[in-house]
Amino acid sequence: MKAAGGLSAAAALGGAGVLASAAPAAAAGDGFGLRIVDHNESDPRMWYYRFATDAIGWDPGVNVLLPDGYHTSGRRYPVLYLFHGGGVDQDFITFDRWGIRQLTAGKPIIVVMPDGGHAGWYSNPVTSNVGPRNWETFHIAQLLPWIDANFRTYAEYNGRAVSGFSMGGFGALKYAAKYYGHFASVSSHSGPASIRRDFGLVTHWANASSAALDLAGGTVYGAPLWDEARVSAENPVERIPSYRNKRVFLVAGVSPDPVNWFDTVNETQVLAGHREFRGLLGQAGIPHEWHEEPRGHIFRDYMFRRDLDGVIARLRKA
Repeated sequence: MKAAGGLSAAAALGGAGVLASAAPAAAAGDGFGLRIVDHNESDPRMWYYRFATDAIGWDPGVNVLLPDGYHTSGRRYPVLYLFHGGGVDQDFITFDRWGIRQLTAGKPIIVVMPDGGHAGWYSNPVTSNVGPRNWETFHIAQLLPWIDANFRTYAEYNGRAVSGFSMGGFGALKYAAKYYGHFASVSSHSGPASIRRDFGLVTHWANASSAALDLAGGTVYGAPLWDEARVSAENPVERIPSYRNKRVFLVAGVSPDPVNWFDTVNETQVLAGHREFRGLLGQAGIPHEWHEEPRGHIFRDYMFRRDLDGVIARLRKA
């Protein structure tokens, strides 16, 4: 799934800015299994880094969007981790292309936007034929503590939120449940919330897309047999109690895409999964905010603005 427009059959469920003329690699700030190989801190707000890490077989990029006044305020800020979707045109630059600077202008929050692979599914894959592609390790064990060590953040549960579009929305739901103490708010913008429904359609798609785009035949969940424990551990509808005491925000489209058949199929599956997930949250007495919006599998900036205001209200104040 990806942003407005079609999704090729080769792309993954999911929906990415590099800053020009990067400065020489920094000597300081390395650690947590990361080594800076490229960076640019010349922009007042958008800082760019590229890391070498044993978790990933190439050097993933990260954009860190700072709030207005960060350099002079001396304050600490909450952090939103924002994940892109899948597809060959999706990476850490996606949200800069989609206007994240304008969407966050004047908002007292740091936004971290990392690479997640064309079809990485925010996972450590069961098999890979191209070397390590351990995105979960990179995001949770390496990048998150690196951000807290190098920026003025609140390194605590009430200081972090996670959100994403499409494949990234799934990643947000997955991380929020699997790493309960890391994130006080979770948002999924057209991201799958149920990966076993309809004979495991989303799980099959995760395997097929990762095999085609990222892993040279390897898979996220294992093939021909899944790692069933892995699927259950990462399936939001099987982790309902893990969403207690969190802010939960869900958006899905309800109208067929008039142009792209594939996006229509994607969003139909997302919508059904969201309804299943919402029903289970309701049965468990877990509050959540949900929206079913016109059109299909697209990133809705007006919904992101609403989500961002809710994130800031839930997290510790700057």
